[in-house]
Amino acid sequence: MIKAIFFDIDGTLLSHTTGRVPESTEFAIHQLRKKGIRLFVATGRHKLEIEELPVNKLSFEGYITLNGQIYLNAYGKLMHSVPIKKADMLKIVSIFERKEIPVLLVERNRMYINFVNESVCYAQEAISTPVPEVGIYRGDQIYQCIVFDDGSRVNTLIKELPTCKMSRWNPYGVDIISKEGGKVAGIRYCLQHFHLASSEIMAFGDGENDRDMLHYAGVGIAMGNADDIVKGSADYVTESVDRDGIYAALQHYKML
Repeated sequence: MIKAIFFDIDGTLLSHTTGRVPESTEFAIHQLRKKGIRLFVATGRHKLEIEELPVNKLSFEGYITLNGQIYLNAYGKLMHSVPIKKADMLKIVSIFERKEIPVLLVERNRMYINFVNESVCYAQEAISTPVPEVGIYRGDQIYQCIVFDDGSRVNTLIKELPTCKMSRWNPYGVDIISKEGGKVAGIRYCLQHFHLASSEIMAFGDGENDRDMLHYAGVGIAMGNADDIVKGSADYVTESVDRDGIYAALQHYKML
């Protein structure tokens, strides 16, 4: 029996074709909540970004953000975090400050980039998000960095960060986080907190950073707009976000 559901945002809850959450998804979430099913977000985004998106009008019991690096409860209280380890953090800061490649640093309450080029603009436009502000590092803890590159430089970079891992969310955008993090790490914390088993959860996603989550969940559902490699990690492939994929999958599993 499914007792909780975890939703990715981009390409899952949120359509970047329309810039909206489908009405069928809003209806489904309302019905699920009435049934007492716990609902969570599991996204690579920062909470500051979520607050500016249409998904903000939907309420969730918790928010796994930055690909599992930070978990916030429904009221925004920090419940769990996995920062990048200091040695790798200092290497990332050095790369950020050299300004040879666009690097966005993500802190608990702040996110900023070293410089902006066409790759940054393209990647941000693809997720309906403004270009981040340019800023300087002030010494705070880093939970995630985003490298904007479509070539081999990011592969070379990750080899210099032994305690980190990466996942690509766009032809020009790569998330780098601690190896101890990831959406599954955030989900495990939720399950422990709410006394749930992985067999009792369902997860929806469409991106490379959702693969582990879809495999880990009792029922992992890939959106129809997902890449084939993501679909291969799922138990079921539903329609695309623009064809009411979440609603269709919930009907398939007789949850609506």
